[in-house]
Amino acid sequence: MCGIVGYIGENDALPILIDGLKRLEYRGYDSSGIAVCDGDKVFSVKAVGKIAELEKKINEKNPLNPPFEGGQKITLLPKEGEGGFNIGIAHTRWATHGAPTEINAHPHHDCTGKIWLVHNGIIENYQQLKNHLLEKGHKFISETDTEVIAHLLEDLYDDNITETLKKVLKLVKGTYGLVAFHNDEPNKILVAKEGSPLVIGLGENETIIASDVSAILRYTKQVIYLDDGEIAEIKGDGIKIYDANDSEVDKKVNEIEWDMTQAEKQGYPHFMLKEIFEQPETIINSMRGRYIVEEGKAKLGGLDNIADKIRDIEKIIIVACGTAKHAGLVGEYMLEEYAGIPTEIEYASEFRYRQPVIDKKTAVLVLSQSGETADTLAALKEAKGKGVLTLGIVNVVGSSIARETDAGVYNHIGPEIAVASTKAFTSQLTILALLTVLLGRQRNMSLVTGKRIIEELQVLPEKIKKILDTNENIKKISEKYFSMKNFAYLGRKYNNPVAQEGALKLKEISYIHAEGFAGGEMKHGPIAMIDENFPSFFISPRDSVYEKNISNMQEIKARNGKIIAIATEGDEKIKETANDVIYIPKSLEMLTPILASIPLQLFAYHVAVLKGLDVDKPRNLAKSVTVE
Repeated sequence: MCGIVGYIGENDALPILIDGLKRLEYRGYDSSGIAVCDGDKVFSVKAVGKIAELEKKINEKNPLNPPFEGGQKITLLPKEGEGGFNIGIAHTRWATHGAPTEINAHPHHDCTGKIWLVHNGIIENYQQLKNHLLEKGHKFISETDTEVIAHLLEDLYDDNITETLKKVLKLVKGTYGLVAFHNDEPNKILVAKEGSPLVIGLGENETIIASDVSAILRYTKQVIYLDDGEIAEIKGDGIKIYDANDSEVDKKVNEIEWDMTQAEKQGYPHFMLKEIFEQPETIINSMRGRYIVEEGKAKLGGLDNIADKIRDIEKIIIVACGTAKHAGLVGEYMLEEYAGIPTEIEYASEFRYRQPVIDKKTAVLVLSQSGETADTLAALKEAKGKGVLTLGIVNVVGSSIARETDAGVYNHIGPEIAVASTKAFTSQLTILALLTVLLGRQRNMSLVTGKRIIEELQVLPEKIKKILDTNENIKKISEKYFSMKNFAYLGRKYNNPVAQEGALKLKEISYIHAEGFAGGEMKHGPIAMIDENFPSFFISPRDSVYEKNISNMQEIKARNGKIIAIATEGDEKIKETANDVIYIPKSLEMLTPILASIPLQLFAYHVAVLKGLDVDKPRNLAKSVTVE
């Protein structure tokens, strides 16, 4: 994995491929490569590092036209006025099988150099297939699982690459988002999907394939989303799509809702900072048209078609990964306290490996910004296999999870580009609060309580703006602590998950070791780590556990630990214990996680900037994790 771009059409493929790769840089990667075909020869270049390195190598390609590893000759880029390549594939790789080297970078090819492909996902039985192919004389170059597919295509090729790919995919086990072409069939490009996202953009006299719509938007907003098991054969004169049973299927053409300006920095130094400052607007977008104040009710249109089923829910299991899991932990408190529904939160990556007690009155709710998170998608399919109601909260329209769930709610926050999630987290919390009102009002929640929650949700955007206005103060605090090697984040009840999320943000982008703890657990072991060089971040608003938080602070202070506190405006008492205080406006206890997360995001951001790190693309991470 990580990013795929493919092209077939009347225009020069190469600049479109490079542009697409640049728009996928935010997903995280360690190497890149391209292969373009002009109907006669293939030009391929790979590079380790940033896309700029790939561009440099393209421009420096040896003019003596040397052979590449497989023996196939390459041609130079066409000179101005000579026309361009009309078919090509490109890839940014996030290493799974094999180190990040040029040899392991995509695209990969077969022994003849005629079959080329890029691939996201993991082929689980690749070693078995590779051993078989080695015995037959195939010569492998890379350490990757992907190269096996190229050699399988070569081994089974019968003068029709489409039919050959159908046979090959029946032999492989695992996940794939795959784009391939054969140099002997230069007017055709193939796309296949199983558990890894791919979208086909329909332009004028051209088709662009990508793993993310951001690589397509400059050229078209008309897209087709492939479902698992489907193969698309794309030619200049049209597209044919086949399902897993080899039946040709008609696919709906979707209109992408957002535009290029939403995917650009708009004057901010980093996407992450832009997305933090977008949160007053994204909270509004997540709520728009979804509540009725005078009735104290929430109206989630995506759940209308299952209204009777959600009335019968007696248990909810929330399944998610990373930041989305922390949102789910807050949702667990909301749903149990206000809707009266027993709720569990599970790591998506572990859900399939235990035996959860579920029945027909259990609902499984999955959270994912991208809608393509492999572990979450696998957990969703496990739940569907057990016949339970499945719900989703997803940002990307048309994503795999959005299509697989029985019903769900979109975030409507536009693209989130920075790898470290910010606006998606607060949007997920907002929608979970609305879901709590919807389910609670069906049960025992009073009109007064429902109105109070909705009225407080309405004023959250203005309160977030007040917090954002303190950005310079948060930056000054980060300057005091950015050289520290370890951090503890502590919170109780609703803000225990926020502590975990704050620690994750710091780890993700600053590479500082940080751990989030329930405040009461500190004395059960972790306090042994505390000294003057191990600061603690407390999320301690004036709520039902405020005094407990103060007690925990005293325990840290007694051991010479430095304390940064997030507190409610007007709380002067906390200054007696904390070394530094960041204030947030007062809100309902269940909604303080939305406000408290903003300073934690800004603190992590400023620490990473002070350390000179790549905030938007932290090392080893990918925006959409599409392998298990």
